Amino acid sequence: MTTLLYEPPGPRAVTRNKIFDVVVIAILAGALAWIVYRLYDTGQFDARRWEQFQYTAIQTQLLGGLKNTLQAAAIASVLALVFGIVLAAARISDHAWVRVPATWVVEIFRALPMLILMFFFYFGSMQYNLGLSPMWAVVLGLTLYNGSVLAEIFRAGLVAVPRGQREAGYAIGLRKHQVVRIVLLPQAVRTMLPAIVSQLVIILKDTALGFIITYNELLYVGRQMGSRPEFGFPYLPTYIVIAIVYIGLCSMLTMLANRLERRSSSSAGTARALAPR
Repeated sequence: MTTLLYEPPGPRAVTRNKIFDVVVIAILAGALAWIVYRLYDTGQFDARRWEQFQYTAIQTQLLGGLKNTLQAAAIASVLALVFGIVLAAARISDHAWVRVPATWVVEIFRALPMLILMFFFYFGSMQYNLGLSPMWAVVLGLTLYNGSVLAEIFRAGLVAVPRGQREAGYAIGLRKHQVVRIVLLPQAVRTMLPAIVSQLVIILKDTALGFIITYNELLYVGRQMGSRPEFGFPYLPTYIVIAIVYIGLCSMLTMLANRLERRSSSSAGTARALAPR
């Protein structure tokens, strides 16, 4: 059976594709085996380099870094979502004096590297004795950058809502800000949920930039743990553990988002089924 876009491969093409798959898998397996051998040969799997994780003091230190990472990510996520919603609403405003400045804010903060924003708040606070802690320098940098990105995500979701939804809101007497808040925003969030979650995952991972400005987050703690000579400078084992923690956190956030998306889709389907015809 053929389609308009392509024809299914014939027997020779199927055989060729299978051979190609086997060759690629063999190359990847060989590369992985070589990496494992090199790690073993250089002593990265020695018990001495891993035994630090059995000590309560080390575990407490690692959990403290994890707590600081989650704290900064949670605060920055909430602020970025609020900042993004406000900017998105301003971007679709009918008033140029609101829309134009919001557009400039979004474009400027999206163009700046996040680390520069963190440096700005951290060193600026030191320069003018503002007393801003490294955590807030990280949070504000994450908020401004990711809030600007989220603003475009929200704006795209708001614009994608069918025009009839907006007109129906006006028809029942709602003002524009009520139409945006009650009618458009819930639908935009449901539509753009995967993109929103992806940006929240980026916020979580980018908290690691805080180690450059001495914020005591997970990567900063890992750097301290890896520099201990009594355990043979276990940088690689420490970073492997930290990478596993980050993968677990991001996976849990993604699973939560998928669950919310399924529940939202189910609720929307039920509402359509119960709607009068």
